Amino acid sequence: MWLLAAWVLLSAVGAGSAQLTFSMTDVVEKSDCNKTVILPCCVTNLKENNTKVMFVTWKKQGQIIFSFDGARRQFFRHPAVKSANFVSEKDLPRGMASIMLNSAEADVGNYSCEVTESNREGEVKVELRSYSGSWFLLVERAIIIALLLLVIILCLAQISVVALKYEIVPQKKMGIIVAGIIFTVAAVVGTVLFVQDGYTAQNQAGLGLIVVPAVILVPLQYFMFGIVFNSLPQATFVLIGLQILGYIIAVVGFPLCVSACPPVHGSVVIAGLAILAIANLLSLTYVFIMGSRMKEHPRPGKAVEEPLNELQSDVMREKYTVVDTPWP
Repeated sequence: MWLLAAWVLLSAVGAGSAQLTFSMTDVVEKSDCNKTVILPCCVTNLKENNTKVMFVTWKKQGQIIFSFDGARRQFFRHPAVKSANFVSEKDLPRGMASIMLNSAEADVGNYSCEVTESNREGEVKVELRSYSGSWFLLVERAIIIALLLLVIILCLAQISVVALKYEIVPQKKMGIIVAGIIFTVAAVVGTVLFVQDGYTAQNQAGLGLIVVPAVILVPLQYFMFGIVFNSLPQATFVLIGLQILGYIIAVVGFPLCVSACPPVHGSVVIAGLAILAIANLLSLTYVFIMGSRMKEHPRPGKAVEEPLNELQSDVMREKYTVVDTPWP
């Protein structure tokens, strides 16, 4: 009887020694920013530490996608995952059987890693999930949208001040209105595309619509200054130059952000939009203050025009005055 118990115990010990154990990672997540995906597989109790007695097989939903035969030094890759390879083949004898593949080829689903060492084997499963994160950090997105909204509000406020205090030629008025509408529509559409999660062409187009159409603000500002002043003071050129500087910085930051995920130069776009907002705020203040002063002290051109108009009116009245004479 004791012989039977000993045999069962030895069989159990032998069966236990034939099993490979793994460090467990149940779930791996990938986002739109990932160019590659690593599927982990790490054996913790290898004995021989020799690739010649190892066989590794990776499966997806039961179908073999990658395998390595150590005795023959042969690899197999499924045509759908041609990029699959060991993360570090030199670490395979230490139990590192993790593979790396391109994100485009890494479909979400259940994967399994089977490792054999001589007469010992084991298997571990891992689930690959897709995580749709945002391209920019939430704080960065909020700052960009807030600065854009501030620029629009300041621009519309300046247009309102100019329209209320000064007479505008119909052609210029129409041009200002059209420019304002184009910039506002582009900003709204860009914001809608930009706030969506992920790192896609839509997000990139949204950021482009936020940044690139801001060039409209430069000639728009010049026209508004031209309505207020007969000859532009030096301060107006400084303010226009500040707008140009902000626009250039924002435009330079745009391709830098598009080329990386997550963006490493988001602060450049933010800095450019901040300078644009400051320039618009200063321009609004300058137009409001100088406009109030000019209301009390009319522009020289206007002071000359009014006497001339009155003189012309008097001449026309004298020219066309009918003199009553008695009937003979």
